Amino acid sequence: MAFLLFVVAAILSVIGMATDNDTVFDVSWLVWLLGLLLALRAWRQHRKYGTPERLAAAAEGGDLRALRSMALLAKIGGDPDEAERLFRLGVERKDPESMWEMGRLVEDRDGLAASEQWFRMAAEHGHFFAKRFFRPGHALNLDGDNPL
Repeated sequence: MAFLLFVVAAILSVIGMATDNDTVFDVSWLVWLLGLLLALRAWRQHRKYGTPERLAAAAEGGDLRALRSMALLAKIGGDPDEAERLFRLGVERKDPESMWEMGRLVEDRDGLAASEQWFRMAAEHGHFFAKRFFRPGHALNLDGDNPL
């Protein structure tokens, strides 16, 4: 709906300027404003979790995105053990993003070689960036002998 209002506002603005009609031009500003308010409302509703409590409840309810968010918050907060526990829950549910993030966590802690299994798992489940690691000449396939 907001997009439609933006289109209408643009048309009204052009007509108002072309015909030098101040009323049409003023109405176009109101339509722009209404479109902007609707776009902001849609954006706010799109944000899934407004509070940490709602995020935790969604994670406990099985929402993989919420689970990853909780794990990333733990990682940023300096609790890599909790982050690993939460990422492993996502991995058990076959979430490629959790596999990727688990690889990044292990890479930070133990190095690239130790994280290969996690990146390989993510790549096998279709993770775009993990697949790139295994292209010939890239990080986990430098000599071309370690394909997926």
